[in-house]
Amino acid sequence: MVLERVICLVVGYVFGLFQTGYIVGKLNHIDIRKQGSGNAGSTNAVRVMGWKAGAATFAGDVLKCIVAVLLMRFLYRDSGCGPLLGIYTGMGVTLGHNFPFYLKFKGGKGMAVMGALVLLTSPCLVPIPLCAFLIAVIFTRYVSLGSLLAAALYFLETVFYGCMGGFGMAWHYEVELYILVGLIAVLAWARHKENIKRLLAGTENPVRAKKKET
Repeated sequence: MVLERVICLVVGYVFGLFQTGYIVGKLNHIDIRKQGSGNAGSTNAVRVMGWKAGAATFAGDVLKCIVAVLLMRFLYRDSGCGPLLGIYTGMGVTLGHNFPFYLKFKGGKGMAVMGALVLLTSPCLVPIPLCAFLIAVIFTRYVSLGSLLAAALYFLETVFYGCMGGFGMAWHYEVELYILVGLIAVLAWARHKENIKRLLAGTENPVRAKKKET
């Protein structure tokens, strides 16, 4: 099992290295790491390049996680801990997305990847984090606030779902899964530390798409 965990982490990290925001930026002759907040995620892509680029960035980041997790689930389909190995893969994708070695470990914040993980963990877990995210963004226009709420709710929902027997694994595998999801949520909060400071100070920047030049 140790080898399978390592393989899932490594494969996930490789998939995570596909930096959609950076690639979309280059296609638009922009280094997104040097524009806006300097983050390579979809929120900064919206600010710097507009909604279409932001949507493409989000879709690419979600897709790379889905493909990686489904691939490893297929390869280890006879394992008795498929959901756990899926989360290990998702952790790898998150690390590759957040800390790409070829971009000096300067990537995104992993929220699109987490969105894919919520869907892959179980579709029934999607509505509450999604609604919390949308409500926060619609009423405050702070994507960071919505992301923080979604990350915390994902962890709480995962634990509740597991305690209700949703994963169908041995208890020690489920505890390990909770720890991993907790680490992913904590990492998401850590990546938003500057946003948290600005939220507390009332100086956070609301999301606005780049206006087209006339």
